[in-house]
Order: sequence, then C-alpha cells, then structure tokens
Amino acid sequence: MLGAIGFDLDMTLVDSSPGIERSMRTLSAETGRPIDVTLLLSRLGPKLEWELAHWFPADEVDAAATRYREIYFDECVRGTKAFDGARLAIDTVHEKGGSVVVVTAKSEPLAKRCLEAVDLPYDAVVGMVHGNEKTAALLAHEVRVYVGDMATDVASALAASAIAVAVTTGGASADDLRSAGAHVVLDSMTHVATWLHNLD
Repeated sequence: MLGAIGFDLDMTLVDSSPGIERSMRTLSAETGRPIDVTLLLSRLGPKLEWELAHWFPADEVDAAATRYREIYFDECVRGTKAFDGARLAIDTVHEKGGSVVVVTAKSEPLAKRCLEAVDLPYDAVVGMVHGNEKTAALLAHEVRVYVGDMATDVASALAASAIAVAVTTGGASADDLRSAGAHVVLDSMTHVATWLHNLD
C-alpha cells in the first residue's frame, strides 16, 4: 500500500502561469495599481494575500484578493495546463493503492477548479496553506511523500517527516532544492511516476 502522496499544485502538477498572468494584468488595469507581473510569476507559491501586499496598501489587500479570485475563476480554466507526467504520476499513486492529497496555497475552490479543468483526479485538497501550515496538513493526512517545486515545499515535507521530492518546474534550481534538503530532485513531472512506481 503506497499510502498518502502529497502534491503541490502551482508549477508542480500544473503550469498555472498564463491564467495568473492574465488575471493579475486585469486586476492591475481595474484598480490602477502597478503590478510587476514578471516578478510575481517568478515567485509563485506563497498565499495570494501575501503577494498582493507587495502591490496594494494593507487596507486594500482583502478587496484586491477577492476581485482577483473572481477574475481567476474563469481564467484558471483557460490558462491552466497539466505538466507532462502529472496525470501519470497521479494514476501511479492510485494504481498502487495510494491516495492523492493536493496541498496548496491556492484557495480550495480554485484549486479544485484548476484540477478539474485539466482532468487531474484527487482524493483530497487542502487549500490556503503555506510553510508550517503545509506541514500541519501533511501530518493531518499522514502524507508519506510530498512533491513540490519550492524550497519551502521541501521544508514543509521534512518538518512532517515525509520524503521530499522536488521538481525543477518552478522558479527554484536543482541546486537550490538540494540545498534545502530534498531527498530526490527531478527535472520534470515525467520522472515522478517512475520514482513512485519503484517506491515500496
């Protein structure tokens, strides 16, 4: 029995950057607040409100986040693509009797909408978590392996005594991920299924 296998969402299972880019540009145009979208896309992973705090006054962040999520509700369908190998990795988990737990900083409704838009099945989704909150979610779901693209994903996995599998599909380099303590570093999701298949 494989047990519970956790996956990050953005830039791990899916390339969500096109939808995020369009949504942020729309939000910037609507509000008149300049947002460096290129910089924003280079550091996807933390919670939306944390990112928006770089571009909006504190008293406008909540309203901006609400409006962004309204825009992104449609854009995530048009602008999300599953990485090659993502579906195979998920299918491998299920074939080996395991469960797929998606743990992400994205809100749960939007995470589910993005997953369903690209036909990626899941058993559970935990949204709006980052850092120590991800660790708590991994522990609560007894996740054995966590696959992510950021050093913080590695740290969350290690803190939860899970095997940290890192993929270089996001902004972090292989060296960055190894330095963070990843047990395994792979250059794409296409290799994750093979690794999971060989996991006892």
